[in-house]
Amino acid sequence: MTVPLLTEDSPLTKLLKKNEAEQLARTKGLFSVADLFEFVPRRYVRPGQLTDLSVLHVGEDVLVVAEVKTASTRPMRNRRGKMLTVVIGDDLGNELDVTFFSAYGHEGKLVPGVRGLFVGQIGAYGRRLQLTHPEYELFTDDDQGDAAVEWYRTHRVPVYSTTGKLNSLKLRKLVQQALDSVDRVREPVPEQVRVARGLVDRAVALELVHRPAVDDKPSRGLDRLKYDEAFVLQTILAQRRKAAESELATPRHPRPGGLLAAFDERLPFELTEGQREIGAVLTHELALDRPMHRLLQGEVGSGKTVVALRAMLAAIDAGGQAALLAPTEVLAAQHHRSITDMLGDLAQGGMLGGAEHGTTVTLLTGSQNAATRRRSLLDAASGTAGIVVGTHALIQKHVQFADLALVVVDEQHRFGVEQRDALREKGIRPPHVLVMTATPIPRTVAMTVFGDMETSTLRELPRGRSPITTHVVDADRPGWVDRTWQRVAEEVAKGHQAYVVCPRIGDVDDESGGLAGAAGTRDSSDEDAGWEAHWDDGDGYLGGGDGDLVEGDGAASSPAKELTGVYAMLSTLRSTPALEGLRIGVLHGRLDPEVKDATMRSFSAGEIDVLVATTVIEVGVDVPNASVMVVVDADRFGISQLHQLRGRVGRGAVPGLCLLMTQGAGEKAAERLDQVAATTDGFELARVDLQLRREGDVLGARQSGRANSVRHLRLGRAEDEQIIADAREDAFALVADDPELRAHPALAAAVAMRLDEEQAAWLERG
Repeated sequence: MTVPLLTEDSPLTKLLKKNEAEQLARTKGLFSVADLFEFVPRRYVRPGQLTDLSVLHVGEDVLVVAEVKTASTRPMRNRRGKMLTVVIGDDLGNELDVTFFSAYGHEGKLVPGVRGLFVGQIGAYGRRLQLTHPEYELFTDDDQGDAAVEWYRTHRVPVYSTTGKLNSLKLRKLVQQALDSVDRVREPVPEQVRVARGLVDRAVALELVHRPAVDDKPSRGLDRLKYDEAFVLQTILAQRRKAAESELATPRHPRPGGLLAAFDERLPFELTEGQREIGAVLTHELALDRPMHRLLQGEVGSGKTVVALRAMLAAIDAGGQAALLAPTEVLAAQHHRSITDMLGDLAQGGMLGGAEHGTTVTLLTGSQNAATRRRSLLDAASGTAGIVVGTHALIQKHVQFADLALVVVDEQHRFGVEQRDALREKGIRPPHVLVMTATPIPRTVAMTVFGDMETSTLRELPRGRSPITTHVVDADRPGWVDRTWQRVAEEVAKGHQAYVVCPRIGDVDDESGGLAGAAGTRDSSDEDAGWEAHWDDGDGYLGGGDGDLVEGDGAASSPAKELTGVYAMLSTLRSTPALEGLRIGVLHGRLDPEVKDATMRSFSAGEIDVLVATTVIEVGVDVPNASVMVVVDADRFGISQLHQLRGRVGRGAVPGLCLLMTQGAGEKAAERLDQVAATTDGFELARVDLQLRREGDVLGARQSGRANSVRHLRLGRAEDEQIIADAREDAFALVADDPELRAHPALAAAVAMRLDEEQAAWLERG
């Protein structure tokens, strides 16, 4: 069959049957020939070197190079025809059985002495490993001809990850067919940049990656693909920065002696040097006539909320309003409480006893009753509320502001760019934007994810914060578990409080008495959905509580175990002698908002000794009297999330204690827990986290039905981060001279491929 000339934009249906193309699109995110070119091999084998068969395991998808040692046929017992059993081996004497239930077409080829590639899934029969009906390709003159034999003698064989019936052999042939059929390989990087960076041409890079000669270095080709990926993404971000600079904003000059000055005079603590410096930067940028776009990141408990509040007060002093967007109702309510408490009578503007320069702080969430919601909407639209705190409800079309000056987005990684922009559009002119994240991000990662923003970092902790000690508790040792609950009881006896964090809600029936307000908290809730469905390869991510991501070891490394639910843990704690008489409360994202708010208020007031919760308390919850946290099934959480959770204790004068309880943790999970226990430096942990987990998830690049926007870059690796930095320098210089990319049509086409509507949201997620 003659294959028509293709372009990189050609759909894979030009090369494959429709069902096969749909399978690649669904499982690998491959839609076009360009996507196929970016699908790099996992490894390479040399046909002249036999695979060590002793390292194979049942269930493993393999591509091995081996020699046929013996071949025999015998009649089938229950049907006509002959069965073929072949034994293949390596040079070390290891063997693997290959079975065909129909010998037809195979017995004349698979004869002793021939060598070839065998592809399939390892199974077992008796005590011997076997491949059943594998795909294979032999290195013989009769089978392939002299040219094919010469190719195997001089080239490495790429091994691709398999999907369904499209095994590595078929994928290799598909890629080579595409390489031979494409009319012209697109070259998005200008020649002067390629020469300056010592990069090979893209056509050469694809050959190095997909069909390297024995003496070639595929890494040279992969380095070029990494640079392409970084260069295209940085070009997109540079264009966004350029567009933002052309927008006009209303300058916000805070008036002397206003709300901000009054707040600063009443602060019961001294701002850190970092808080003062960043505050000065924000004040300066708020006064400019172009919108501020700034990322504020910092350690857990570094005081980002105070910095953001001071910026909001500056905006109010200048006659505008501020909106604070939070990802959950619990966090929104916590922000509303803490801001109101910090402002005191400054938050009672227009009220009896309110301060002269006072304003009001309004909460807007989706679950408020009609009267409360109507009042909040009116406060925002009339300008009565200087600060409006809310969840996604803030971005709904009917929500209006009198003069929105500043948008603060907390925990940006929970939102997409379209949600942030929907809130920005509510300003008379584009408002200033401050994005906060409590997950420290190494500088190069931050500039990749938030490329259209300037970045500020708070590294020092405010005075008065206490050290936190972390220990891993082996739940397989009953004595360790008993001692854990004794430590909780000891802290409560001293007048302190405790958190017990569980990975899921569980069933309310797991706690015999049930709880008022807990209706609707069964396993069908969002917090519990998808635990089994989201296993990923290796250290993948699981859909976790309240929209969080919880890291797991993956199904391949350990069997799934029952995860501890909040209500089951509540029952356990109530029956634990050491905790007898303690006041125990429950908090999770599926409770009624009034119950959640009342529970947090009770805990903050010291009326609850132990709070059993999901990861809904991960960020923003500030109870200085809480001194101890127990994280149950800690191996099911990621490094950054454990660090966030741990930051809920040690927030006052009392030293914090975090106990990571785990049972039967895999090797990788145990390594993660040891890393968390070893340091409280969030920046160090963030880099370790990047090295251990999938980079696509770090960048929020995975979109439903689409390919990952980041395939090749491995964030956390110094060499890859240098590629990102180089690409950023080159891309920003190019866009400064040619914002529309008129002189670079190939680059413009590559940008367009990455920037369809479905993929745009990944750009600003952390």
